[in-house]
This record gives sequence, structure tokens and C-alpha cells, in this order.
Amino acid sequence: MPYPLSATKLQDYHRCPKSYYFKYERGLKNKAFFVPPALGKALHAALAKIYWDWHYLDPLPKSSWINECWESVSSELKNELQDSGLEILDNYYRQFILPLISLRKPLAVEGKIQAILNFCNIDFKISGRYDRLDWFEDGVELIDYKSTKTMPVFAEDEIDLQIGLYYLALEQKYQRSLKQMSLLYLQLGEAIVFEATPEHKQQVEKTVGELAVQLRSDSEWEPNPGEQCARCTYTRYCPAVTDPPDPLPDQAKEQNHLQLSLLLD
Repeated sequence: MPYPLSATKLQDYHRCPKSYYFKYERGLKNKAFFVPPALGKALHAALAKIYWDWHYLDPLPKSSWINECWESVSSELKNELQDSGLEILDNYYRQFILPLISLRKPLAVEGKIQAILNFCNIDFKISGRYDRLDWFEDGVELIDYKSTKTMPVFAEDEIDLQIGLYYLALEQKYQRSLKQMSLLYLQLGEAIVFEATPEHKQQVEKTVGELAVQLRSDSEWEPNPGEQCARCTYTRYCPAVTDPPDPLPDQAKEQNHLQLSLLLD
């Protein structure tokens, strides 16, 4: 069975192998739990309809199409959220659709991309979600809608890993590389664009290779002490923070035994 791997998991491993071990290899639950807000879910659904369900017989849709799509997905929201969502989509329409000569139908919307990669005779099933994929002659653009009111400080190395993972997956699925990853902050009306290069792919291959070696060996998963320790759920079990560390709870699962793939020439 392939080893499942996502951008989030790869970023977690890069941040701290020991925390990764506690979370994924031993199944210890993270106390943090996030429920997507209703407004954000509705905005994502409306944008999927705007791009996917439009007839594309005219160069650009009219604003009435935006209203129609919003009404079809927002009926269960409170009135103030309905008004807020429509205002956000109206701003999006004026900023990201009206300036275009014509609207192009995307390659896909609201989907999941998967690929199988082999490192050190271990099959990794990599997966990630996207809100929209746009096809260009020189590559694919991955668009991710963000409904938060604030923009985080981006950790460059973690963004690079995310880009590289999508680069690998898109190459395998569509035989076309990732051109760029765009984060669209709907409530802020801002787009952050990250260009993708073969170097991103190489960085991910290096990191996944390191993870593969770690998974195949019996060595300890080394902690990476730093600022992230203040937010870590597993400090009581970590020898870098707690001396001596607490034993793992009884409900911790046994470490996975990987089934290695056999490569035949």
C-alpha cells in the first residue's frame, strides 16, 4: 500500500521530524481543530459554479451571473453573511473578471490531484486539493481561494515544498508542469502569485527522499527545536523539550510497517 503524503505532511516533516513521527506514525491527536466557516465554504462553492457552469458563449459573464451563482449556494446563511458574501464576489468580479478580454474555462475546479512517486523502493501517494486549475500553453496555474481576513507571513521553505509537490503531481497527471500557484484572498481583494520552477520539484524530491530513508531505517526521528515548539502539542513526549519525556499514551498506534515496492528492470 502506498504511503500517503500531502503538502501539509511534507511541511510538517520539514518543520520537525519528531513532531511528524508523533502525529502521523504514532497517531497522536493534535488538540487544534478547525472547522471551515460557512461563509468561506459558500464562497468557494459559488466561485466553482461561476467558472464551471457558465456557458462561455460570450467573452465575459454579466454581474447577474455572479448574483445567480451566489444565490444558489447561500440560502442557508444568515442575512448578514449573504450580503457580505455578495459584496465579496462583486469585488472579485470587478477585480479579477471584468479586466479580462475573455474568460477561459478552467481545466478543473474544486478537486483533488493524486500521483504515485517512488523513492528508495517506497511508493508515496501524494495528494493535494485545489480550487481551480487553469491551462496555459507553458504550464498549469493552480488557484487556491482564501476566505480569511488576514494574510499570514509566508514561510518560504514551506511554500516551496507545496509548490514542488504540486509540480510533481501535475506532471504525472497532465504531463504538464506547474506554471505558478496563486493564492486569492477574497476578503482582501489581493492575489499572491508564486512562480514554479524545476528547482521546486528537485527540493521536494530531496525532502521526500530524506523521509523515505527515515521510514526505512530504525533510527530515531530527530527533533528540530525552535519557535514552533511553543505551539507544539507533543512537547511532553519530546526529549528536546521535556527531560525525561513522558511515555506515549496507551492509545498510540504501532508504528507502520511499510510494504516496499519491487522495481523490475
